[in-house]
Amino acid sequence: MFHYLTDILRQYPALAIFLTLGLGFLIGKIKIGHFSLGSVTSVLIVGAIIGQIGIPMSGPIKSVFFMLFLFSIGYSVGPEFFRSLRKGGARQALFAVLMSATCFLGVFAVALLFKYSKGETVGLFAGSETCSALIGVGSESIAKLGLDPQKLKAELDIIPVTYAVTYIFGTLGTVIILGNLGPKLLGGFDKVKEHTLELERSLSASVNSNDPATRNALRYVDYRVYRASGDYFSQPRTITDFEKYLHSKDVNCYVDSLRHNGVISAPHFYDEINPADEIVLCGPSEAMVRASYCVGEEISDSELLSYPIDRIGVVVANKSFINIPLKDIHVKKYMHGVVIRDGYRDGETIDLNAETTFKKGDRITLIGRPSSVSKASSHIGHVDRPSISSDLMFVGLAVFIGGLFGALSLWIGDVTLSFGTAGGALLAGLFFGWLRSKRPTYGNISPGALWLMNNLGLNVFIAVIALESAPSFISGLKAVGPMLLVAGIIATTIPLLFGLWLGHKVFKFNPAITLGCCAGTRTCTASLGAVQDTLGSTVPAIGYTVTYAVANIMLVVWGLLTVILI
Repeated sequence: MFHYLTDILRQYPALAIFLTLGLGFLIGKIKIGHFSLGSVTSVLIVGAIIGQIGIPMSGPIKSVFFMLFLFSIGYSVGPEFFRSLRKGGARQALFAVLMSATCFLGVFAVALLFKYSKGETVGLFAGSETCSALIGVGSESIAKLGLDPQKLKAELDIIPVTYAVTYIFGTLGTVIILGNLGPKLLGGFDKVKEHTLELERSLSASVNSNDPATRNALRYVDYRVYRASGDYFSQPRTITDFEKYLHSKDVNCYVDSLRHNGVISAPHFYDEINPADEIVLCGPSEAMVRASYCVGEEISDSELLSYPIDRIGVVVANKSFINIPLKDIHVKKYMHGVVIRDGYRDGETIDLNAETTFKKGDRITLIGRPSSVSKASSHIGHVDRPSISSDLMFVGLAVFIGGLFGALSLWIGDVTLSFGTAGGALLAGLFFGWLRSKRPTYGNISPGALWLMNNLGLNVFIAVIALESAPSFISGLKAVGPMLLVAGIIATTIPLLFGLWLGHKVFKFNPAITLGCCAGTRTCTASLGAVQDTLGSTVPAIGYTVTYAVANIMLVVWGLLTVILI
């Protein structure tokens, strides 16, 4: 039975890839406290075991999936990466540059101390700094050095070996240092928690989650049903007159639906509301609280509320909408039947009040009937309608353009400088992700598709290189020696301790932000979770986003520099 299975896997290598992915993700889900091997390390280990039977791999599948992975990273962090260069996140971006430079210096020093080769150094860098992207970029860079085929194969085969050994402490060590040791070094758990609570109160921080099963209980916009039984409806009133009356009482709502004599309709401006008619009012939740004093009793009526509404994002672009106070925007004819739910500027929430004005590039959310929202959005800017579909034309051409740029080489003496096709894909993701945030009329990639490109792209790449290099895995590990684990511990620990000191003493961040910045610069999501669990707050994530975006680029750049210098 075993021989039959091995023959099948050798004959159909694609089945070996899927088996490696399935078992790798299964093992990667196992957690011990905050630590788990994760999918990447688990896939690598499983692939190394399965690959011992000698499975031939050929074709561009490895490069294709890795370019998809890098493009998805760039696309997802692109807007935040360019925002980080502005004033708000400049200090955090600088922190990420300095700490990532320390990662480079630490790895470089260790590599010189232990006399590691280029391949060993790339694997050490990728594993100890949990920078999986460097495996592919570094491999491609080494492949361009013109080494002897046998020497090149040895260099490339040793990368996943050193990565697998050092990645374990790279993740576990980061979790322990930031989640347990970090708060002690920053003043003690009690003091750090106190500073975190102070920052949380000043920011009015609320719970945010990427979990689609989680929703915030806070509702900014309400749809409620009332019976026209108040004193104001002693006689019929037009929609226009009634809404003016509401606004005079500081109730900024509008009539969205009407039932008169059993007939439900979407009313026009001069339709009348008669005594005892049922109406649907829509508006900000805080305004709805006062509505019953103006209308009459609130009632429950599922039939009257059973109609579709749109909730879409719009990027502000039209001059007629810019720098106009919100109180004046509400009364514009095209805004009738539409509520501005929220607004964001450079990734931060805009406080909506009567005097709020919007700038070009702001992102707002509109709620209302589809026809009303469509009319309003055409006067505001570019619509970013949620969609489950993805623009594959955009993905294909963007990756091609990036890869084409990365394939260009610059010669400095005998040294060739090039981003490589993989690095080009990363740059394309950054640029086109940022462009998409400014012009959301094209280039949509749904969250599910982006997740698949990211996770499947990287793990297929890892599975292929593990299966390819597996036959020499054991001999390679023996060749590097057990001191590799010590080298990984040193390369992981030094930058983390420096980052804690840098954030606390030099940048003087809030301790929670310092911990988040360190986790972000290490691109280690597991450590962010450990820090948040330790502090009982989501505030550290504020320091994670910008540094994660910058570090995704800088760690790859520093890693490529080690290939040149070693």
